[in-house]
Amino acid sequence: MVSALERVPLGNTGLQVSRIGLGSSYGIGAREVEAAYERGINYLYWGSIQRPDFGKAIRRLAARDRERLVIVVQTYTRVGFLMKPALESALRELDTDYADVLLLGWWNDMPPPRIRDAALRLKESGRVRSIMISCHERQMFKAFIGEPVFDAIMVRYNAAHPGAETEVFPYLSQRRVGVVAYTATRWGSLLDARLTPKGEPTPTAADCYRFVLTNPNVDVCLAGPKDAQELEAAFTALDRGPMSEEELQWMKRIGAAVREHHRQPWLARLVSDLTS
Repeated sequence: MVSALERVPLGNTGLQVSRIGLGSSYGIGAREVEAAYERGINYLYWGSIQRPDFGKAIRRLAARDRERLVIVVQTYTRVGFLMKPALESALRELDTDYADVLLLGWWNDMPPPRIRDAALRLKESGRVRSIMISCHERQMFKAFIGEPVFDAIMVRYNAAHPGAETEVFPYLSQRRVGVVAYTATRWGSLLDARLTPKGEPTPTAADCYRFVLTNPNVDVCLAGPKDAQELEAAFTALDRGPMSEEELQWMKRIGAAVREHHRQPWLARLVSDLTS
């Protein structure tokens, strides 16, 4: 069993993080974010959609307990000199002097020197404490792990997309960067009973989080609850702890079915969806 109050190292960043992190993009309100923090979740991701209520929660929590928070600020900029003003704008919005993690978002190739240098300057200035990179091309993570600029990686990993087990995680033996996994539910597909093979139970969001967190290479599983009810799935996952081998094999069967469904040509998939 994993306690919601448990903290683990985010690789070698020096940051202590909750096993579940919350993203700003999905609708969860300030009250729920603050309640989640009181129950142990300290990893807060100011991500692609920056909802004001999520920002309000970060401001309130930072005002009284900044050192225990891990605030992640994302930038998609491809222009080096724009990175600093974008970060400064986010820090003003969140009313904090620094970000614990600066996330360079959606790089499917090695960022050019101008981007890496801009991020390093922000780290050297103290405005960020560590640098993370996200990517949709798993084969790139070997290079990212080997690049000293990057302290952590954010990688897609779930029962329908388990490729990180062979294409990403083995390289952590060379350098243990922090690992944050996203899309645990495969954008909800793993929860869709229409895609579940006959005779198998359909996973819950808690099952999807547990699958991800059972892998010892994952430090944080990112969750995107839209309300208090969906937030409870994160705590259920933490309360129930790692999956048994039998449960893992069940999730892999579900994942394989979901993956196969989405490999079908779009017209065949549409017909399947309409007739299921």
